[in-house]
Amino acid sequence: MNKQRNLILTYLLISALLGFILLTIFISYMPLSDLDKNFSTFIQSYQSPSLDPWMKFISFIGVMPYSVIMVLLTALLFFVFKLKREALFTLSTLFAGVASTIVKILVDRPRPAAPLVHVLEKTVQQSFPSGHVNFYVVFFGFLIVVMSHVKTIPFILRVIVIIVCNLLIILIPISRVYQGAHWFTDVLGGSLLGGLILFVNSYFYFRVKA
Repeated sequence: MNKQRNLILTYLLISALLGFILLTIFISYMPLSDLDKNFSTFIQSYQSPSLDPWMKFISFIGVMPYSVIMVLLTALLFFVFKLKREALFTLSTLFAGVASTIVKILVDRPRPAAPLVHVLEKTVQQSFPSGHVNFYVVFFGFLIVVMSHVKTIPFILRVIVIIVCNLLIILIPISRVYQGAHWFTDVLGGSLLGGLILFVNSYFYFRVKA
């Protein structure tokens, strides 16, 4: 059973890696596609004054320096409650920001802009991949791994954290496109890159003995 599971995970990892590489090549040759424009038009058709603050809030916790502070505080909490391995690998999720920044510089894709999209959040860094999505997948994804694995944490707390983390991972791509901060392929790239980093981080987390 373990052998079959490992084989499935290996195929998923290879698929994600190939997908990210192919997507990066595609964007390098076609920075703006009909798919991106149509997806942004669809998502932004739901923009409203009542929904704007919620979409901004979902993205807010992924903005520097708040994202780093959140990682440091979470790692500190784990350390205080004698979960030193969890604290260490929570800190390693900060690598997500380094990885996405390197790819952004290499691809150098411009951000979405008017009149193609309605921009609610103006940003200066390059567009591909979405750093927010990448970070959320890695950080909140790792919290889900920890909550699923560490049974000493109260059950109710684990369930709440897992639900909140899943919601944030699901909603952040929508939030970024909704605000005109990214294209669909940006958030897809962020998801793929984040998934790869999360896999590697989780792999070593389980390999390192407590």
